[in-house]
Amino acid sequence: MDTPKPEPHPPRSLAARLDTYAAKIYRPIGFTKGYNFILWFMTNSALLGFVLSRLARFGLRSYTRVGLLMHIATILPAGLLVCVQFVPVVRHRWLLVHRVNGYVVILLSLVSTAGALMIARDSMDGHPASQMYIGVLGAVFLIALALAWWNVKRLQIELHRKWMLRAWVYAASIISLRLIGLLGAPILSRTDPYCMARTCKVIHDTLRNNQGLVLQWYPGCQPWYDGADDELQVLVCANTKGNPLESAAATQLLFAACGWLALTLHAIAVEIYLHLTPAEHERLRNVSYQRQVEAGMKNPGRAGLTADRLGDSALWTPQEATTVVQAVVQAVAADKELTAAHV
Repeated sequence: MDTPKPEPHPPRSLAARLDTYAAKIYRPIGFTKGYNFILWFMTNSALLGFVLSRLARFGLRSYTRVGLLMHIATILPAGLLVCVQFVPVVRHRWLLVHRVNGYVVILLSLVSTAGALMIARDSMDGHPASQMYIGVLGAVFLIALALAWWNVKRLQIELHRKWMLRAWVYAASIISLRLIGLLGAPILSRTDPYCMARTCKVIHDTLRNNQGLVLQWYPGCQPWYDGADDELQVLVCANTKGNPLESAAATQLLFAACGWLALTLHAIAVEIYLHLTPAEHERLRNVSYQRQVEAGMKNPGRAGLTADRLGDSALWTPQEATTVVQAVVQAVAADKELTAAHV
């Protein structure tokens, strides 16, 4: 008797084959879903590239201001280390490394933010709008870091995840700021002239003490060279195809506007991501509940800054309690059906 031949498997779709190949890349580092790996790769690669480019620049230039040194020397290593923090395999297999690295990142972030606030008055020509943007960005970054730290101290891991993601998505808006500026500066140059006042001293220093070049481009600075007015200012108009001062003016005029737009987009993006990952939030809350019970904390499951503790949210119940309640409800429903059937 002939044995029946097994039916051939239907051909797999291209998407299924690509997902199988991609899983060989993202599963070894702890990711279980492809879209999480894609988001991690996009954000971390941008942050890593930005930090590495600034590290190379830092090695070629000497900064004299204490604030700038504080900011550059701490935010760059913090940016490198935080890329490690968001790798799942580090959190799952090397928890001690994750914890120690996290405290180092927070400490470096505090120092770097202090340095950024110190130089806000002189950055981008000290425009009030630029100072306001730098101040707000520093404030929301520090507030998010503080909330992430407090919640992890209370073993509220799901809120620690939320606030740490928010903190670094806010901080990464400086990358989008530059991308928006690259797109916006040529547009600004083609519209009606946008100009800004620059002191002749700054122009003189920028052009490396080249008096002839300064007077060729800005003859209005002649009284400054004559000593008649030490604070003399002239207008520099934005033009990406003009001299170096005009090209820099295009960037400086857009700095605050691009910063606000980038921060807004990043704030919206991180909230969308958190809204689309409720399963991970619920899983981590159950983990938080178990660890808080083991630590003997009051109100396990809501020892941190949870909405059901501080707000009017419904009281959260752990998964095991929910499972028991569901089983009881199903048993009662089955008894009612059985009774109705006998009647």
